[in-house]
Amino acid sequence: MPTEFNIIEKYFTRPSKNADLGVGDDASLIQISAGHHLAVSADMLVAGTHFLANCPAYFVGWKSLAVNISDMAAMGATPKWATLAIALPTIDETWLAEFSRGFFACADAFGVSLIGGDTTRGPLNISVQIMGEVPIGKALRRDGAKAGDEIWVSGTLGAAALGLAQLKNILPENTLSAEEKQSCIDNLQAPQPRVALGLTLQDIAHSAIDISDGLLADLGHIVERSKLGANLYWELIPHVHVGNGIDTSSLQNLCLAGGDDYELCFTAPASQHNAIVAIGKKLNLKLSAIGETTQKTNLNLYDKNHQLIKLKTTGYDHFS
Repeated sequence: MPTEFNIIEKYFTRPSKNADLGVGDDASLIQISAGHHLAVSADMLVAGTHFLANCPAYFVGWKSLAVNISDMAAMGATPKWATLAIALPTIDETWLAEFSRGFFACADAFGVSLIGGDTTRGPLNISVQIMGEVPIGKALRRDGAKAGDEIWVSGTLGAAALGLAQLKNILPENTLSAEEKQSCIDNLQAPQPRVALGLTLQDIAHSAIDISDGLLADLGHIVERSKLGANLYWELIPHVHVGNGIDTSSLQNLCLAGGDDYELCFTAPASQHNAIVAIGKKLNLKLSAIGETTQKTNLNLYDKNHQLIKLKTTGYDHFS
């Protein structure tokens, strides 16, 4: 039976590109660039809560890092370093090999070095701390929105929530084609952090957040911290399209409150509209203006007839 240190050496140790001292000592040593802040965040993935028990280990590894990198994207920061703490119920070397392969595939894709962490026995839990750099004064914050800002989102919302519904077998028959089902599952299991977008928005956006719990919940954090409100328009929100198996209200709940999108929601002055459109074309990324911030401190969602839409929930809550 391999020891804890055998596991670390075999699956999680490799040369670090961004650290003076990485995995294998009591602490890592990093030096950030002059004129930059160190951006730090942490997210935990719990088996049965954040991923299904039968999720392939490769995708558990990818997603455990990707959701953290997404936090860096939302700050307009360059992700650079990560630590990994993982509790394992048993030592399954096949699972560990695939998990580490997925983790490092994501790390390589976004230039992140694993510089330390911990392993222990227990129910499967994965905790990642991510660190990055952002020039002083350039960070995208939740409290920076201004009244009259346009509200934007990247990509398309709702695919991950539909993917989860598919895996749980709670979608009506023929809601999605086989190709659509796989695409939604891919969105759920292998999210793509919008780092390049976040970096490009440093001098354009007033505020930003990544959509993890659902658009309404996460935009709600921006308007609450900025002491503003917002008007959103369903027909402008880029969402997945399905057949007749789901009614409009259920589709709206999945797309606006389902979560796990890991797209960016950001606000910017209307004067930057054309610049943002150009950014979308340059990055080959769909960017959609979906509403505006208001002085009134409430968040409203309207249909095409400008009638208020009421949803059952605004987003995922770990303790609800």
